[in-house]
Amino acid sequence: MPRSTILLPFSKNIAQVLAAAVLALAFASSDVRAQNTPLTEEQIKAGFLFNFTKFVEWPPESFADGNAPMVIGILGDSAIEKLLMEAVVGKSVNGRPVLVKHPKDLLDIKSCQIVFVGSSDEKRAPQIFEALKASSVLTVGETPGFIQAGGMINFFIEENKVRLEINLDAATHVRVKISAKLIAVGRLVSQNAGKGQI
Repeated sequence: MPRSTILLPFSKNIAQVLAAAVLALAFASSDVRAQNTPLTEEQIKAGFLFNFTKFVEWPPESFADGNAPMVIGILGDSAIEKLLMEAVVGKSVNGRPVLVKHPKDLLDIKSCQIVFVGSSDEKRAPQIFEALKASSVLTVGETPGFIQAGGMINFFIEENKVRLEINLDAATHVRVKISAKLIAVGRLVSQNAGKGQI
C-alpha cells in the first residue's frame, strides 16, 4: 500500500487524546518536523494501535503476572511495525511496559494482547482467527471484510480519513472490553452484516 497523507478524522474529546498520541508517534523519530505537516496513514494507524492499549481492557488471565508487558503483535509487512517499535521505547500503560513484536508463527500470537493483521497478510485471517479462538486478544485489521471474517477492529478510509469499524460482539465474546469512548469514534458493524453495512 503506498504511503498517503491522511487527515485526522474526529473532533470529539477522545479524538484529541488519540491525536495527541498520534502526533507524539509522528515526531518521536524526527529531529525537526513542521507542526502542520500532515501525518501519513501509517502514522495515524500506529497512533491508534498504541492508544488501543489505553481504551481496551483485558481479563487478568491475559497476562502471565502483574508485571507482564502489554504486547502488540504485527503480522504482515507493514511500516507500522517500525513506527510502533520506535514509539513504545520506555512507554508503559497501567504499569505495564509496552512491547511490539513480529510473531514468528501463529502459536506465538496468543501471547499478545493486540494482533494487527496487515494487508499483506489478509489471506491468513481465517487461520489467525482460528489460532486465537477463545483467546482474549484484540484483533485489528486494515482490509475490507476483516470484521465479517471475525476481526474486532478494522481501519478503513472514508473521505480521505482513517476511520474505525468495530465488531463489539466479537470482542465481548472473548471478554475484551472496548471503552465506550473508543466506540464513540468508530462505527459498530456486525460480523454477520453485509459488507459495508452497519
